[in-house]
Amino acid sequence: MGTQRATSQLKILMFPWLAYGHISPHLELAKKLTGRGFSVYICSTPINLGFIKKKITPNYSASIQLVELHLPDTPELPSHYHTTNGLPPHLNSTLQRALNRAKPDLSNVLETIKPDLVIYDVFQSWTAALTATHNIPAVIFTIASVTNIAYFCHSFVKPGIEFPFPAIYLSDFEQAKAQIAAEDARANVNETDPASERPNRFCDSIMLVRSSREIDGKYMDYLSDIRNLKIMPVGTLFPEPADDDQDDKKTELIQWLGTKSKHSTVFIAFGSEYFLTKEEMEEMAFALELSGVNFIWAVRFPQGQRIKPEKALPEEFLERTGDRGRIVEGWAPQAKILGHPSIGGFITHSGWSSILESMVLGVPIINMPMHFDQPFNARMVVEIGAGVEVVRDKNGKFDRKVIAEVIKNVVVEKMGGNLRGKIRGVSEKIKLKENQEFDEAVDMLTELVMKNNHPSN
Repeated sequence: MGTQRATSQLKILMFPWLAYGHISPHLELAKKLTGRGFSVYICSTPINLGFIKKKITPNYSASIQLVELHLPDTPELPSHYHTTNGLPPHLNSTLQRALNRAKPDLSNVLETIKPDLVIYDVFQSWTAALTATHNIPAVIFTIASVTNIAYFCHSFVKPGIEFPFPAIYLSDFEQAKAQIAAEDARANVNETDPASERPNRFCDSIMLVRSSREIDGKYMDYLSDIRNLKIMPVGTLFPEPADDDQDDKKTELIQWLGTKSKHSTVFIAFGSEYFLTKEEMEEMAFALELSGVNFIWAVRFPQGQRIKPEKALPEEFLERTGDRGRIVEGWAPQAKILGHPSIGGFITHSGWSSILESMVLGVPIINMPMHFDQPFNARMVVEIGAGVEVVRDKNGKFDRKVIAEVIKNVVVEKMGGNLRGKIRGVSEKIKLKENQEFDEAVDMLTELVMKNNHPSN
């Protein structure tokens, strides 16, 4: 109650990266902060605000306000591309540069709203310097795993020295991908102006992370040590389940799942921004066939590619697997599926949101990391005993026989029971600590604001 009274008049401006996968955790963090008495403003492009508005229920409409940020509108990047949703991949760096050039508009927003604190996405590293010109403290919020951030910070701070946690590593194939990603990132963050170089005395003092110390606490401690940062976990930040039970396809899917025995089925989903190649789809399909287990597979294609799933799968795959499998095109009710007692494992690209969701719901994780940052998540999961990893061959390819063997080990063999016991223990600890960790983060943010408002105290 004391914290609520102390923060009841304080305003926070949140500035997420322009991707739904970043916006959703920011929105859930905003909801939790309003429960502690803060007023929250979320700043994004108009097209993204349309998505956010649909997610704000009436009980949050007074405490969460939406603020438009206008990017330069060019023939190459019209306003409907001011989001990563549906953005052609070759325009990713163009969108990042456009956001960098929107600093004057964000400065006007700061001048108008006069927030007590800005929480900004790790993708917008220039934000803290800009808020300093308005004498506003700024705090980074990252939706990525601390393990992966600690690894890259170590590489930067201690080049040539081996990462002190041998369970976390990159293969030669993965190191090559990471190098390309790092070079692209450097190219996109160098558009600055002299005014933006002014340091913020609060910059890099606090980092909010979407996690719990029960998951990756030792990596939080290491990152805190090498960067002199206060790492504050704020929870897993999953949205409340949507009331969409009238969806006929979802209803049929859950009913079908209810006909399967306990822990007999795997769910396969690779996130909203990664699309399997034809070769990867074939290896996965044949692996499911070889494993003999039941499955639900959420199949996605890039926007604009109108491909029927059966056309992308091996010939007669659906006929051969029959009633032991379901293919879902596009969106699937992931939380509802993972929470069903018939699910015995989750095959995932090891995106952080999917990892956290599986941990909270107590489902063993079968990791098939795709993007350069995801191997860290996968290996951390293996380290704590919450899942296994499908190992690629020396050329970076997945093999159907290896995938099938891992699936059988998790769903059919004794390994699955051991993993379920371990991951459920982690889940219980996360839930026990979540409110305490969030309260500690709120106290830290409140103290930061009070110091800025009353610097003599």
